[in-house]
Amino acid sequence: MRILLDTNIIIHREASKVINPDIGYLFQWLDKLKLEKCIHPLTVEELNRNKDAETVKTMNIKIGNYHLLKTQAPFEGKIAEISSQIDLNGNDINDSKILNEVYQGRVDILISEDKKIHTKAQLLNISEKVFKIDAFLEKATAENPALVDYKILAVKKLYFGEVKLADQFFDSFREDYQFPPFDGWFNKKSDEISYVFSE
Repeated sequence: MRILLDTNIIIHREASKVINPDIGYLFQWLDKLKLEKCIHPLTVEELNRNKDAETVKTMNIKIGNYHLLKTQAPFEGKIAEISSQIDLNGNDINDSKILNEVYQGRVDILISEDKKIHTKAQLLNISEKVFKIDAFLEKATAENPALVDYKILAVKKLYFGEVKLADQFFDSFREDYQFPPFDGWFNKKSDEISYVFSE
């Protein structure tokens, strides 16, 4: 799956100062899911417009870690029409061209913190393919619970067979689920994963 990262995501990730702490979690998930991290040529152009030559040099080294899209999708039809109605300047038009890559199906998902991009995605009926960082993290954790690292929480990942079935916590389940018996159902799941919080 190809994930296009908007310019603001690259700047968050590669800047010397952390602007959004969730950026680290985003990149951990992109790596865990083995997703191809793509950037648009317009992102490279924007980064190269920085007035500090040393920053430009550093950024160009860092963006070598991403897949640079080799071509740009034709900018025409509905997206060009929406752009002409909403976009006020060159940066807005560039954002529309970046959004166009997911609209045309050249990439699967776009991750951006830009509100205007999300507005345009709604007008194009592709909101389900355009995510803010926190929305993407929610989606990734919901769809891949086995990859969630619960070490920072009081939740442990255990096999059902490792959970103490005799614990009085389960008494109410035994009363409510007698047919089939709760203990029998529980024991059949002994090799399956459970998520346990205990006090």
